Amino acid sequence: MPLKMPLNEVVTKVPGAVGAILADWEGEAVEQVGLMDSYELKVVGAYHGVILGLLRQISDRLDREELREIIVTTTQAQILVLPVSADYFLVLVLKKDAILGKALFEARGCVSQLKAEVD
Repeated sequence: MPLKMPLNEVVTKVPGAVGAILADWEGEAVEQVGLMDSYELKVVGAYHGVILGLLRQISDRLDREELREIIVTTTQAQILVLPVSADYFLVLVLKKDAILGKALFEARGCVSQLKAEVD
């Protein structure tokens, strides 16, 4: 299954989703889909990859369990960051009024599909 299919599916199934990106551990876009500007989506993905990396380091230093999800809310958007593997992560960008529970459910399903492809 191509990597774009699960990304298209999550953006389609989540009301208020405006973009999804699969990025590598350096924050480089591997695949992306969305209604938002392509460059802006890449920037959002890269910056949230930095956040993921820093939180993983903190978690490792504290001997905590593996990081599973990050939820960032701003006045304009909600952004979900979910690791797919040690080398890849998913970023799902939502409008500020999107239903977070539905987005998390669908994003977790997307991660499961992506794991099968990148492993």
